Formats: sequence, structure tokens, C-alpha cells
Amino acid sequence: MKHRVFSGARPTGRQHLGNYLGALQNWVNMQDDYDCVYCIVDIHALTTLEDTSSLQKDIYEMTLDWLAAGLDPKKSILFVQSHVPEVMVLHTLLSMVTPLGWLLRVPTFKEKAKIQPQNVNYGLVGYPVLQTADIVIYKAEFVPVGEDQLPHLELAREIARRFNNLFGDTFPEPQAKLTLFPSILGLDGKEKMSKQLKNDIEIALSPEDTIKRVMTAVTDPARQYRSDPGHPEICNIYRLQGYFNPSQVDALADQCRSAKIGCVDCKMLLAQKINSNLEPFRERRAAFAAKPQYIKDVLADGAQRAQAIASETLSEVKQKMGLI
Repeated sequence: MKHRVFSGARPTGRQHLGNYLGALQNWVNMQDDYDCVYCIVDIHALTTLEDTSSLQKDIYEMTLDWLAAGLDPKKSILFVQSHVPEVMVLHTLLSMVTPLGWLLRVPTFKEKAKIQPQNVNYGLVGYPVLQTADIVIYKAEFVPVGEDQLPHLELAREIARRFNNLFGDTFPEPQAKLTLFPSILGLDGKEKMSKQLKNDIEIALSPEDTIKRVMTAVTDPARQYRSDPGHPEICNIYRLQGYFNPSQVDALADQCRSAKIGCVDCKMLLAQKINSNLEPFRERRAAFAAKPQYIKDVLADGAQRAQAIASETLSEVKQKMGLI
């Protein structure tokens, strides 16, 4: 029997290169070796989202990108978090055994509270409990994370461990499936690629719009003129060349340092490589977009399969807590 993996992502709509390189490709690669459960966590989104008018559209667009990237609903369970209400019940039950102090010390909570002081809601504090419920209700054994996310997973392990100690062995303590999650800088060359910061490149853009976005990117700030020698090690465009143009990356570094290639030419080359790399993805996406009912069917089927697991786990939890 395959080990089960769970991972989720907030519905941010069309995915960008950071999402694609940092998570999606890893998720796709795990499908043959693991029993994969992938969730669009719309309830989590409500902790910071005050305007929900685009939520359904964002879920739809994200699902299109997931499928086009290679997530296969025949191999993996793909669904929307709120479509399996059992997870909210488990969240409530787990909150009864989670010390408040554990939650208040989470750095992410403190950061979010500073960002949105007008909306420090209970969901923001209880975010890790719902996150734990997401994982353990499917009895996932592994969660794909980068090293920077290990503290979040450790809290989920602590909550699962505390429940097991109080009520008997119920949940596997989820282990980190350490994978390469490259941190992709945005077009500003300073911050991590983010739609919120508007420094991203969506993978579903047209070839023409991709070129336009890439050409706005900040490159080597020390290189003021075409004749100036460059410093590829500090240039975000050079880093992206490593992902999309690996066979030429060393030669480009030499040409940059000797000023044989300018930043404009380097950016154009990158844009062309991104477009050629993403052409099959975009063709698949267009095919899926032409079948909107299929997208709904995939998510409905995924929710049904996820709910079958979740309801069984929740029944076990209720019995052990003396609720039934």
C-alpha cells in the first residue's frame, strides 16, 4: 500500500512561476509513488480575505492550472476544502485539546496580525488547528514541505500527538517530505514572487504577455550600461535561466560578466525559453477550459472520495472522545 501525502494551497487564481516551480512540479512527480490528496483550502483563505467576490473564479482558475500542470484526478484526489465539511468538525474537536499558548507563539500569526490589525480574527489564531485537521483527517503520513515550513508541520505533529496521548492512538504523526521548493524571486528582484505584490509571471499568460512581463524585470542593479560587466550571481533573470535554459546557463554567465550580452537580450532569451517550456501546458489548459463541466466533475468526484476517508476518521474520533 502506498503512503499517503497531503498538501493544500489557498485559492489564489491563476498560478505563477513560483507556484509552478516551487510546488506543482513536485506534486505531479509524487503521484506515481504516493497516494496523493491535494486540496484547495478556501476556508483558510477566509482568514485574510475580506472580499470573496472572486473566490469561485479563483478556485476554477487554480484547478485549470493544476490539471494542465499534470495533476491527474485518476491518480490523485483533487478537491475543495469546504466541500468536505467533516474537516471543520474535526477542527473544532482538535481546538478543544490545543493549548492557546501554542497558537499565540506561531510566528505566522504574529506577522499576519501586524499586516491586518483591523482583522485579527479567531480563524487567524486557529489557522494551525484547521491545518492540522486538513492533514490528519485523511491520515496523511507525509506532507511535502520546504525547510522553512518545518515549524508549521511540527505544530501539527504536536497536536496529533496530544490527541493520541489523551484519547488513544488515532492519527499518524505527519512526517515532512522534504522536497526542493526553490524560492523564486519576483520581477522586482527583491521579494518572493507573489500576486499580492504584483511581481509575478502567470504561467497561463499568452506568449506576448509573458514577453512583456519578463521585459519589466529588474536585473543587475550595478549594471548601468550595456558595456558594463554584469554580475549574474545577483541577477534574478539569471536564476530563472537556470530553470528554463539550463544548457546555456554557464555560457550566459560568462557572456554577462564580459558584457557580450546585454540585459535586454538576456531577458528576451528567457521569455522565449519560458514560452517554449510552457507551450504544452498552455495547450492542455485551453483544452480543459473548453470543458467547464469537467472541472466541476473533477472537484465533485474528489470531494466524494475525500469525504469517504474523512467521515470514517471523524467517526473514530467521536467514538474515542465519547461523543458517540
